[in-house]
Amino acid sequence: MTASVTPAPLGTGHIHRAGAGILLILVLLHVFGSSALRPLQLAWFDALQAVSPRKIAALPAVVVQIDEKSLAEIGQWPWPRSVLARLIDAIARLDAAAIGIDILMPEPDRLSPSALANLIPADDETRARLRALPDNDAVLAAALRRAPVVLGVAGVPEVSTTRVRAPPVLMRGRDPDPRLRQFAGVTSSLELIDTAAPGHGLLSADLEGGVVRRVPLIARVADTVVPGFTLEILRVASGAPNIIVSADGASVSSVGVADLTIPTDADGAVWVHFAPRNGRPRVSAVDVLAGRVDPDLLRRKLVLIGATGLGLLDYQTAATGERMPGIEVHAQVLESVFDEALLLRPIWLRWTEAAMLLLLGTGLTIAVPVLSPRRSVPLIVGALAGLWALSFGMFRYAHLLLDAAAPGLGIMLLFGALLALTLAAATRRERLLELEVQRQREDAARVAGELEAARRIQTGILPRPETMNTDARIEIAAEMTPAREVGGDLYDFFALDGDRMFFIVGDVSGKGLSASIFMAVSKALYKSCALRGGNAADDLALVGELMTQANAEVSRENSEAMFVTAFAGILDLESGVLAYCNAGHDDPYVLGGSGVLARLGGGDGPPLCVIDDFEYAGNSVTLAAGDMLCVVTDGVTEAQDATQALYGGERFRQVLEAARRDHARAAGLLAQVHADVARFVDGAEPADDLTILVLRWNGGAGRPESAPSVPAPQAASAR
Repeated sequence: MTASVTPAPLGTGHIHRAGAGILLILVLLHVFGSSALRPLQLAWFDALQAVSPRKIAALPAVVVQIDEKSLAEIGQWPWPRSVLARLIDAIARLDAAAIGIDILMPEPDRLSPSALANLIPADDETRARLRALPDNDAVLAAALRRAPVVLGVAGVPEVSTTRVRAPPVLMRGRDPDPRLRQFAGVTSSLELIDTAAPGHGLLSADLEGGVVRRVPLIARVADTVVPGFTLEILRVASGAPNIIVSADGASVSSVGVADLTIPTDADGAVWVHFAPRNGRPRVSAVDVLAGRVDPDLLRRKLVLIGATGLGLLDYQTAATGERMPGIEVHAQVLESVFDEALLLRPIWLRWTEAAMLLLLGTGLTIAVPVLSPRRSVPLIVGALAGLWALSFGMFRYAHLLLDAAAPGLGIMLLFGALLALTLAAATRRERLLELEVQRQREDAARVAGELEAARRIQTGILPRPETMNTDARIEIAAEMTPAREVGGDLYDFFALDGDRMFFIVGDVSGKGLSASIFMAVSKALYKSCALRGGNAADDLALVGELMTQANAEVSRENSEAMFVTAFAGILDLESGVLAYCNAGHDDPYVLGGSGVLARLGGGDGPPLCVIDDFEYAGNSVTLAAGDMLCVVTDGVTEAQDATQALYGGERFRQVLEAARRDHARAAGLLAQVHADVARFVDGAEPADDLTILVLRWNGGAGRPESAPSVPAPQAASAR
């Protein structure tokens, strides 16, 4: 008697340790790998804005737009700067608090009278009179001096010689220079125009993935701290002499003018909470020039002048997904400031997210290994729902950007890993117990000599080819070699009547004693179904009906959840018509008498005992005289040598090709396949049961053997 040891049950300690390690990696990635998670975070923040855009409460800003209507009445852009000067004077007369101009004018006006004098054909007197007229740039500069105007400047990465004009900055706390957005230089308007304006603000906005989400309120250009466009508009409107920057350590905490304080990110930028475009007033520039605007609409307002006409600018995509002109982005910032609705993402939120990931992950690490998968699913659903609800609530009511996407992804990855480890441990535990039970049964059977008796019984119930080879119309060769003392493969063949023969080849899942018992039961049940027959009118319908009946019978008492792949057929010995049905088995080969080697496809369904009520349907093919059908189990193609290399479908096909060229008969083909597999295995322990059945149809009564064959429906291939 051989000794056996019962395997110790696998505990959950190793799963807890593995889960803790995975969780630690996820937390560290969230804290220190923010750049990799940035696209996911931004997508979540955009989704929050799309679901809950800002509702406009205050309307401090009015956009005076250079739109299609203005272009149609005044003319194409750019207009003479004298027109822009008249527009500024008109707005100033309506008592605007400040006027922001989102237009860069770095070169002299080509439409100035002096410039036109050099361009148009005219006499000297006319040119002299044109040169005597006021220059458009000078006219605009005079208008800028009379009004509370802020000119926009654009930050550029290249060093420029342009002088950067900015108001004084009052620093409270440490200098946050390392955190500020850096520009090497700026592009600004013509010197004459630039020096005339009371204020200058940076127009640049942060674009990530082509989407505007953040706008810097302060930045550094070379060695100068420059306010953002909207912050400078607020300073000019309030009459404050400087801007105030408050820092917490090396990070900006807020900026402001006069008594207005605006919280910011550490780099001095703010997250814009966007509202729909159609919620604010817009005024056409031509209406302002023509006096067609209600004065109250602009009185004490922050007026923004910008081009909105199609073709004059590139529209920007806001975080809500809506496209809008750049001037309206600045209007959105001003509204958010007055509504106290700017979004915030302070540094402590990242640590809060890491803490939530750690807390929820710890709970999952403890609970998932000791719960069934069905009871674990509500845990992950509840954790994700709670995380997402908290993020939405903080966004909606506190204007805080808590990222739920990255921690949520981490929670799902952790849950998937824990579930996989738990299932793997359970599977391994069940497999070890099953192997131990099987080993004990086999040991007991060896002691009593039962396995040898079972082998004799099993081989004894398999039919002998001689019983069918007495009919000259058919040749059959079949052999089953179990991997152990007994096996789970099966084959059977018998006559249904004088002209029809039934055959089947099957493979039971598993090996050894349990598979052999299930094989014997399956073979007996299938033969019983075949002998009882059915109500089908022809063999094609009958073979599908028999497979359906066999599936129902074999599945009925299958407490071990085993399954059987099977290929069954009914051959009309007179006509050569083969009706067949395949229940999850490898497609057999047809060796045509005319030189064709093909796979016999179609008539497929799942293995027996997989789907209880499956209705199998057959297929049919007409064999020619001399055609051979070779059906094998996967013990052939999955045979392994000492290095565990597989025999494979391609080598099997080559053996069949050689046998076809040699015009082998049924017994010869079986012998060649079996011998080649034995050479390949070369004494290695069998990996699976091996079964081969070869059927050769010699033709019906009086039919010549050289009759042309009908090719099988599927070209030969390795499987």
